[in-house]
This record gives sequence, C-alpha cells and structure tokens, in this order.
Amino acid sequence: MEYLANTVVELIEELSKLPGIGRKTAQRLAFHIINKSEDEAMKLANAIVKAKRNTKYCSICCNLTDVDPCTSCASKKRDRSVICVVEDPRDVMAIERTRDYNGMYHVLHGNISPMDGIGPEEIKVKELIMRLNDPEVEEIILATNPTIEGEATAMYISKLVKPMGIKVTRLAYGIPVGGDLEYADEVTLSKAIEGRREI
Repeated sequence: MEYLANTVVELIEELSKLPGIGRKTAQRLAFHIINKSEDEAMKLANAIVKAKRNTKYCSICCNLTDVDPCTSCASKKRDRSVICVVEDPRDVMAIERTRDYNGMYHVLHGNISPMDGIGPEEIKVKELIMRLNDPEVEEIILATNPTIEGEATAMYISKLVKPMGIKVTRLAYGIPVGGDLEYADEVTLSKAIEGRREI
C-alpha cells in the first residue's frame, strides 16, 4: 500500500485485527475515522482507552463491569435464588433484552473444549461453585450455547452441582443447535427461558 500514508496503513492493520473485520471493512472504517473531525476521532480513541483501562470482572458474577460489584449483582430487585450461567458477557445482554429474566448471572468466559486445550480451570467454574455455597441459591440455569462444547460444559457443571441439592435446569431447545445466544432474537430466547428443563 505504497500509495497510502504509513499512519493510514497502520490504522487499517489494527482495525483488521478486530473479529469480523476484514481488510475492506477495515479500510472503510479507517477512512471514516480519518474524515471525522479531530474532536470526534479523539472521543472514539478516548472511549477505547477508557474501556480498556476501567473494565474488569465483577467479583461476584465475573461479568464485565466498571464498578464492583456490577449493577446487576448490586441490585436489590433481582431474584438471588436463581443464577443463569452463560459463556460470554454478550449472552447476558441477549438474555436481558428479553426482559423475562430477573435472576442473577454467572459468566464463564468460555466453555470446556479439550480440542483447544480449555479445561474447567481455564474458565470461571471454580468461582461459580464458590457462589453456590450461599443457601439463598435454589436453581442454576445452564444457558451455555447449544454446541458440542456448550453441552459438555453444561454436563460438567451439572455433575458438580447436583450433589449440592441445587436444582439444575437447561435452556429449552428453541435456540438452534450450533447457534450462539447473542444472535438469537428476543422471542426465541424468551421461549427458551420459559421452557428450560432440569438435567
């Protein structure tokens, strides 16, 4: 790209490292940013830096937050007897969009995948088990994605939790196998939560 300034090439290279952003999209984004006013470009840059510096895991649910505990865990209005276990913070956002769930969350930050060298120690299973010592917890909803890895993770957690006397349920199969929660629409997710089953 000898015909572009080195600074533009560097911006395109960095943008193309983002997931789902190919080279052409990175070029479009780079030129969009360059054509913005310096003030608008600085707002974007500052938002990225601020998010990177101030985002951390909630000490209770392991969701991403900038306050600890997160607003969900700090809320007195949420049902503390139910914990919905998800793979990713985006799954929390997807379930919240349904407005049908008012319990607590636990974010695993991945799933068990022996092929990728990811075992229970690499995700937030230990933190979940520690939370289940609270006598207030009566049920966990396993809302891992309906993939092979998601199912393996759900079965592993179920085997750990059942001896504790806590009800273990799984989202109903309104979500297509192989799909991700973040792409499911609100109606599908709402029905999946309603039709969850014990495993």
